[in-house]
Amino acid sequence: MTTAVVARRGGRPRTAVALALVTYLLTLMGVLLLVAAREPATPELLFTAVDVMVGLVYGTVGAVIVARRSHVVGWLVVVTGVGGALATFGSGWGAYQGAHPALPPLPAVASLVSWAWVPGTLALFLVVPWLVRETRPSWWARAGLALGVATTAVFTLQRLLLPQTDNTGAVVATVVVGLVTAVATWWRRARGPVAERPGLGLLAAGVALMALSFLPLAFADTPFEIVLAVPLVHLACQALFPVALLTTVLRNRLWGIDLAVSRAAVASLLTLGLAVVYAVVLVGVGALVDSHVVAQVLAAAGVAAAVQPVHGWLGRRVRVLVYGEAATPGRAALRVGRQLSAAADADDLLRGLAGALGEALRLESVTVRGARPGVEATWGVATSAPVERPLEHSGRRVGSLALTARPGERLDARSTDALDHLAPVVAAGVALAQGTADLVRARDAATRARLAERTLIRRELHDGIGPWLTGLRLGLQGARNTLDRDPAAAAAVLDALQAEVTQRVEDVRLLSRSLLPPVLDEQGLAPALDDLARRTAATGFTVTLDVDAVALDGLDPRVAAAAYGIVSEAVTNASRHSGAATCTVAAAVHGATVVVTCDDDGHGMPADRTPGVGTRSMRERAAELGGSVAWVDRDGGGVRVRTVLPLVPEASDAADVGAEGVLA
Repeated sequence: MTTAVVARRGGRPRTAVALALVTYLLTLMGVLLLVAAREPATPELLFTAVDVMVGLVYGTVGAVIVARRSHVVGWLVVVTGVGGALATFGSGWGAYQGAHPALPPLPAVASLVSWAWVPGTLALFLVVPWLVRETRPSWWARAGLALGVATTAVFTLQRLLLPQTDNTGAVVATVVVGLVTAVATWWRRARGPVAERPGLGLLAAGVALMALSFLPLAFADTPFEIVLAVPLVHLACQALFPVALLTTVLRNRLWGIDLAVSRAAVASLLTLGLAVVYAVVLVGVGALVDSHVVAQVLAAAGVAAAVQPVHGWLGRRVRVLVYGEAATPGRAALRVGRQLSAAADADDLLRGLAGALGEALRLESVTVRGARPGVEATWGVATSAPVERPLEHSGRRVGSLALTARPGERLDARSTDALDHLAPVVAAGVALAQGTADLVRARDAATRARLAERTLIRRELHDGIGPWLTGLRLGLQGARNTLDRDPAAAAAVLDALQAEVTQRVEDVRLLSRSLLPPVLDEQGLAPALDDLARRTAATGFTVTLDVDAVALDGLDPRVAAAAYGIVSEAVTNASRHSGAATCTVAAAVHGATVVVTCDDDGHGMPADRTPGVGTRSMRERAAELGGSVAWVDRDGGGVRVRTVLPLVPEASDAADVGAEGVLA
């Protein structure tokens, strides 16, 4: 069992160690004196057992806190431990002196048993709960604190100065103030600052239990069997208060305390305390039975049968408190698995998985990474080197986990075993998140492609086919008007219109070829360009390809669609307007960009060239992804269209896509 305590500004490590040693020494001397006195086992010894437990447990807890920070809570816990040790020593001295009358009575020492435990014990549940906080107490918290201090002081002075007087009023006040403190502590657990909540539930339960345990002392005619419940309840509380204090103070690092308390240390301390309580209850209840050996054995067996379930429940609670849900891998898997159905989207799913895993295993930080870029979520902040763990799903690696334990802790065997149960659930979640992200990207690419195609068709209909149909109607009307007067002129008009119709039919074919073909989605950019070259060659225009198919494989769908659309428009312009017979299309990856060029052997760009719909469309396709398109005259004739697109396109706002489409 190791508890690492490092000196820190404001702490008193040497004083803490000295006080702990004094507490242990006084407790040990008291126990040895009781053993040496050879007193028979009586129920009254249960009160001494309480003092022994208080001295050992709170002497340790108080020293741990004071060693790191000289805070009033730490000192009150130390007072509790020292008070229990003094009461144990006083009880031992009284018994030993009674067995050896020749020794001086030392009434001041013997009286320790009646009052030394009072200030620390009462302060523990009437004062400390008001002080265990990081934020400034409210006015009602300060009032409760003052009431707790006053009650503790009055009860202590009454026991010290007037031990024989009736203390019913002080006992009743203790019960009432204790219950008020318990309610206030529970309220803070439900409504107080989130960072201060862990451990307050146990603290509230312990305060209420301690307050109610004093109730039998308020009545003079209370049967002794009921009075005997007081030490039994106090013993039970020793499984609550130390846990609550360590959880609240250390886990939340209140007052700057960031002790490195190993899980093994806390687990060992609590398990030892539960074992002592279990043994004391057996002995105490057995002592109430007739002295006959058989009766005592039967009574002890009956008590064992009744106490064992409680002991098991407390043991499970200890394991959950120390190890989190790693103590019950099934519950931990259920917590993590619920994130699969509760997540709103892929990012929310990853964040939920990381958070659920970190909370279930009581970790400092968890990072869930997918095998693909952009699939990542982090919970907590790592202050040390993480432990990496691969995630596999359906026989393939889908990502990894990066975990860090809380300061001073490590991923022990229990946590590692729980992680083995949880990793497949997390891996399934990561695979689901990546599949969802792929689906979203594919849907986005398909939507943009459809919008781009619709925009291209709209523009062609509006700027090309629409005006041409209007002209065709006017031409036909003119031919009809001249048919009777000049049949030859009408025939010439009809011949011209027929040639125009033939050209427009070819334009429609070119338009259909300019739309994004299925091969682009199914096989990628390089096969799509090859298909474009073959279809264009059927019209009598030759397209030569120089494409790095390997480098272009797996290109982002948006980049591939933009590159294809620009090349298709450039080839159409070259075949229709430049007077070229051939063109060469080259595409390759250079660094973080895709560079596509289209070189024709036409007559070049005219000086008075005015950008048309196709030119604007090409610019907009590139600009949408953060790229560019440039037109330059080639040496020796012709035009080069050079397009540069990023491999990872810039994010575009879907809200900008309106009825006109992405290219509007």
